[in-house]
Amino acid sequence: MEYRYLGKSGLKVSAIGLGTNNFGRRLDADASALVINHALDMGVNMIDTSNSYGNGYSEEYIGRALKGKRDSAIIATKVSSTVGEGPNDGGNSRQHIMAEVENSLRRLQTDFIDLYQIHWHDPNVPIEETLRALDDLVRQGKVRYIGCSNFTSWQVCEAAWTSRTLGISEFSSVQPRYSMMDRAIETELIPFCENYGLGILPYYPLANGFLTGKYRRGEVAPEGTRLAESDRGMFTDGNFDLLERLEAFCTARGHTVLELAFAWLLANPAISSVIAGATRVEQIIGNARAASWQLTPYELAEVNGIIDAVKPGGE
Repeated sequence: MEYRYLGKSGLKVSAIGLGTNNFGRRLDADASALVINHALDMGVNMIDTSNSYGNGYSEEYIGRALKGKRDSAIIATKVSSTVGEGPNDGGNSRQHIMAEVENSLRRLQTDFIDLYQIHWHDPNVPIEETLRALDDLVRQGKVRYIGCSNFTSWQVCEAAWTSRTLGISEFSSVQPRYSMMDRAIETELIPFCENYGLGILPYYPLANGFLTGKYRRGEVAPEGTRLAESDRGMFTDGNFDLLERLEAFCTARGHTVLELAFAWLLANPAISSVIAGATRVEQIIGNARAASWQLTPYELAEVNGIIDAVKPGGE
């Protein structure tokens, strides 16, 4: 397993991370522990969760699974989502952050969180209030690094300059949606992160599973797969055109399109860890092994040419 620095911080994280939004929803405690243990065996140390995943059970199951092996993992969790019916049970206020960090620490059975991320931007709370609360948690030792998720480029920029102006802890990372099928962040967010030293933690690297190779043009989606109930707009002629050309590229090199999805993201050194969910041990093994394919500059240019020529989403 390759390890990369989280942005300009000194923290090293596995190039492939484990997303856990299925824990407590599709997986029970035992099944979650099985996935986590195999992830650790494969060298995956980055475990990404949220206080809202599985109504809190995701954190709880992670805490149980890591008992006695806490030092083997980098725990990244989040705060922002509404987790109750009270007026302060959501958002990025000091009140909510201070209350929820204690709940997360309790569920995770740990004294500290490696990476504490703001899950969503909150237009109703000044970013200074949010950042000062996070800085206090860093100073208290309850949080070691801070980051954000689903922020636009201007929102990350505002946070960076607010932290620098106040002389307080800065975001080390940003977690956006990013894949070969969804490249919107390339225009502004990626250049900003590259210049300001924020590590990028892409989620949905397989485009809701479309890049796993499970789906075929004109065929019913396999039962039990993510896109079986709804194709989420993925089953277009343009998307299948792209998938088929990418598969041809991979087959000629003895690889799969799933492996290419990870290799393509990791070709950018600004990517610290690719966050991918897993419900089965086989998925963990496949995701972890995908990190071993390092695209040459020529291969990367060819893949980008394919993507540019066949615009994703087209009918």
